[in-house]
Amino acid sequence: MPLRPFLTRCAAPSLAFALLSVPAYPRLAAAQGARPQIPSDSTSRRIRGDTVRLPGVSVMGSVDRLARFAGSADRVDAAQLKASRVFTTNEALRKVPGLVVRDEEGFGLRPNIGVRGLNPTRSTKVLLLEDGIPFTIAPYGDNAAYYHPPIERMESIEVLKGAGQILYGPHTVGGVINYLTPSIPRSPQGGVALSGGTRAFTSLHAKAGGTFGEAGGTGLLADYIRRSGDGARANTSSEVDDVSLKLLVPLSPTQQLSLRGNAYRERSTVTYSGLTEAEYAADPRQNPFVNDGFDITRIGGALAHRVGRNDRRSLTTTLYAYRINRDWWRQSSNSAQRPNDRSDPNCGGMANLSTTCGAEGRLREYVVVGLEPRARWQWLHARAVVELDAGARVHHESQERLQVNTSTPRGRSVGATGNVNAGLVEDNRRTTEAYASYAQLRVATGALTLSGGLRGEALRLTRLNRRPSASAPDGVQGVTTLEALIPGAGATLRLREGLTAFAGIHRGFAPPRPEDIISNATGGVVELGAELSWNSEAGLRWIPARPYRIEATVFNLDFSNQIVPASVAGGTGATLTSAGRTLHRGAELSLRAESLREFAGITPFTELAGAWTPVARFEGTRFAYIGTGGSDVVGKVYGEQNGGGTRSRVSVTGNRLPYAPEYTLTTTLGARHRSGADLRVELVAISEQFGDAANTRVLVADGQQGTLAGNALWNVTANLPVPATSLTAWVSVKNLTDRTVVVDRTRGLLPGLPRLVQVGLSHGW
Repeated sequence: MPLRPFLTRCAAPSLAFALLSVPAYPRLAAAQGARPQIPSDSTSRRIRGDTVRLPGVSVMGSVDRLARFAGSADRVDAAQLKASRVFTTNEALRKVPGLVVRDEEGFGLRPNIGVRGLNPTRSTKVLLLEDGIPFTIAPYGDNAAYYHPPIERMESIEVLKGAGQILYGPHTVGGVINYLTPSIPRSPQGGVALSGGTRAFTSLHAKAGGTFGEAGGTGLLADYIRRSGDGARANTSSEVDDVSLKLLVPLSPTQQLSLRGNAYRERSTVTYSGLTEAEYAADPRQNPFVNDGFDITRIGGALAHRVGRNDRRSLTTTLYAYRINRDWWRQSSNSAQRPNDRSDPNCGGMANLSTTCGAEGRLREYVVVGLEPRARWQWLHARAVVELDAGARVHHESQERLQVNTSTPRGRSVGATGNVNAGLVEDNRRTTEAYASYAQLRVATGALTLSGGLRGEALRLTRLNRRPSASAPDGVQGVTTLEALIPGAGATLRLREGLTAFAGIHRGFAPPRPEDIISNATGGVVELGAELSWNSEAGLRWIPARPYRIEATVFNLDFSNQIVPASVAGGTGATLTSAGRTLHRGAELSLRAESLREFAGITPFTELAGAWTPVARFEGTRFAYIGTGGSDVVGKVYGEQNGGGTRSRVSVTGNRLPYAPEYTLTTTLGARHRSGADLRVELVAISEQFGDAANTRVLVADGQQGTLAGNALWNVTANLPVPATSLTAWVSVKNLTDRTVVVDRTRGLLPGLPRLVQVGLSHGW
């Protein structure tokens, strides 16, 4: 069955159930002309049932405040994460419409997140935050998700895709994803969860905390995670340890101090390369590169001080810092390298992979430090409420980047003198100094709320190449600066109680990396600006009563300046240029609903997150080049013309963007018993994608081009409270039918997750 009617059939039960189960509108609570209210989303220490929330962690606020939020916004809450027993971050984020999340190694340790047709590779087009603080390896200079915190540690996930992004930055082209960690419990308590399953998976998660002393005393929360198992392919495995600590100290009735700390370590046997067509046909889950390894450690913390008697006027100042060491040793970086040391006569080819072939070590050290004060003022007037959010950021990051080539498969230092490929290949230091300020004004009068804001970014980028050359015996250094103004505006209109229309427009901005804008050979500056776009959206949000919620959004992303190879924009050579235009248009739908009635003690419920992106195409003058023979692979798509000019130039203007599926759908149907037991069946579907700019269906030996077929996978989860205890037992099956699908061709063919069967037992909150 074609995927489009299949998706329609799958979505129909959820839509029908939601329409039948949503209650009638309640009467309007306020008389016409009554003083408008902007509900608070306090950034203070606030009580949420039996927990205490630390300062300044949410980017969305309460459900009440969401009703006046001028942009698309989704939250995956604690109940969803827990009940569905998500195994990876990828699985959790697929519950949000408009996100395309591509698997890689099988553990979701390095998610590839795309938004509204933007390329998902390394999640570079989204801003990733934990409790409102950036955490990627270098948020300005290398916004790649080589590190990602474990999803088990998260209480909920917030996703913003509208004009509200300008308060966070620097990346505003795609969206903001903010992971919220658990609140500190008011009374001392703890919890532990144990799980295990196929592919040698084991997991331990323990946490404990409480508030000590008199009311408003010191709060403490400690969390530890240990997980290990095999990946989606043979000869791949991962071990992760994650420790975090939260401390909240009230200094006075109007001041408090909070401290967060985290230590993370991952040790993985995992390769960077995908498979060739022949390798995939022989065994899609094989991995010939058994000597490759990935090791990353991250130590970080944040200190926040808040002053303010109430939510109407407050100032929160946050100091954050972290250090990341990442080493990736590999014998292949893509499926065209078999292996990367093949030119060495001592290696020769794959037959000597584990004996005389060397390896490449991509060794990185990142240090990030930032200071950000953020203030809120609210004024109440007879006919309006005026609210101002404003702040500034000073941010510094440095990257130490080495490439060390060894002469043995498991060598971890510079190889023997005289070896063809061994030695120190790269020795770079890259720094980014960033200064940002922002303000957003919101005015609510009656049913109408208007908002407008502006963000300013000023960057200084430096690249130092320490490797000497004949022309530069002391190495070379280049420095450049970049400034940008990022405006945004939006409006909401309450049509009736619970039903809100919203619209917004903002400037999309993403700074270039130092390596893209400064030449490594000369230190000269490449004429390359930031990525720029105009992003607009409009929609309806219906929250008649908890737990019902429906949101429908249409969007338009018009890129005037994407960073692309010069050849794709009509030039020649391998340099990058600011000449790429793309256009993205589509619609999104999310809903959550459950029956108002029980049937024999059972309450049915449904969830749906769907997106339709009919337009995700290249604009302007854009080209690709096709190999015609000689040293080129016949039919292979290349990004530039070769020296002999023998490649055929073809226009890609109007072609669909790679890795931009037209449809995505995640839908759940389930039932919950009054005893607390529940069963949920989830469908995750995605339509066909192209793997290259030429939209070719011609396969080549290295597997790096062609299509990725659409697919639909099923997940099933059941939770069962153990009678007379505080224990909950659960079982989960991911990819129920054990379907093997291709999820990536960027570096060769990669398979998705195989069927995973997991069981677990949890105690406590």
